[in-house]
Amino acid sequence: MVISTVGGETCKAFIPDPLPPIPALKISPDLQETMDKALLALGSLNSVSTLLPDTALFLYMYVRKEAVLSSQIEGTQSSLSDLLMYESEAVPGVPIDDVQEVSSYVAAMDYGLKRLKEGFPLSLRLLREIHGKLLSHGRGKQKDPGEFRRSQNWIGGSRPGNSVYVPPPPGQVQSCMGDLEGFMHNKPTKTPLLLKAALAHVQFESIHPFLDGNGRLGRLMITLLLCAEGALSQPMLYLSLFFKAHRQDYYDLLQGVRVDGDWEKWLAFFLRGVKETAEQAVGTAQRLASLFKKDRKNIGKIGQAAGSALRVHHALQQTPIMPISKAAEYTGLTIPTVTGAMNRLTKLGITYSPPKTSRSRLYVYGDYVRILSEGTEMS
Repeated sequence: MVISTVGGETCKAFIPDPLPPIPALKISPDLQETMDKALLALGSLNSVSTLLPDTALFLYMYVRKEAVLSSQIEGTQSSLSDLLMYESEAVPGVPIDDVQEVSSYVAAMDYGLKRLKEGFPLSLRLLREIHGKLLSHGRGKQKDPGEFRRSQNWIGGSRPGNSVYVPPPPGQVQSCMGDLEGFMHNKPTKTPLLLKAALAHVQFESIHPFLDGNGRLGRLMITLLLCAEGALSQPMLYLSLFFKAHRQDYYDLLQGVRVDGDWEKWLAFFLRGVKETAEQAVGTAQRLASLFKKDRKNIGKIGQAAGSALRVHHALQQTPIMPISKAAEYTGLTIPTVTGAMNRLTKLGITYSPPKTSRSRLYVYGDYVRILSEGTEMS
């Protein structure tokens, strides 16, 4: 702890020790078993491409689900349907800042993953670049996107003096983040990947290096690290649903590491989250594969018009909320042909048209959106 001053008020700021922890982690037999199960679930998730005819379609939607969930943890009121309607140029029934914030998260994820595929290392430079994308629109755009903070921040409370937690003073942020970057690249010692991801996440959240967006970027960093080190061939593991469902435990365990050095309890929680989240993602992919197969079978029964309906159905797998004009653009079919196909899909119960929200009538692939939206509903 060090004394920091904010607006004339002094407070105790926490400076985390460099990783890995000292004394060394105690990996009990139970904790080792939990890690083994998490690794097994991660392996099953990595082979999910065998379940789906087009993994890219699943990823397109799954990334958006994560963006919604991670942003909801930070207080946005945007749903998955809101985001999809926004991307379809409809007008969602939520404050525009909320849906723009989620849309920026999608852009930040896509940017980070693209840079990794190009061979760029997971580094402080890349984290700052991703943060710049993350805060490009919405409420955070005035909070130094892409720059480490130059002022003291705090978590909880109206001021540092009554806060739950005060991160390192701004003058310590660069050195703390430099140590974290070294740890992610196996300096001073190599750390098993899942342990590394778990430890790095806590360290990032404890440093809280930016004025805004730390929670979202800290959760995204888990997936980026797993992809950068080859544990995931596709970015398919996102822990935000698990963290949202166990939000208070999540915050308490982060604080437990800072106050008591209780890394082992955090690790057990994190590894359970990896296992459950990976299994849920595999289950979702299986349900979607069954849904697509069932719907294609039913479409095939309508006779001569099945060809155009199947092309529209495939477009809806990529963008499950769209107007006729966009469906025509995706499929290369004429507006009248797409309109007829969409009407046939509606009669089959595959699509429906909600009350008009823009100049164009929208069509929704109902069961697809329902399956992907599970867990993102606003309570």
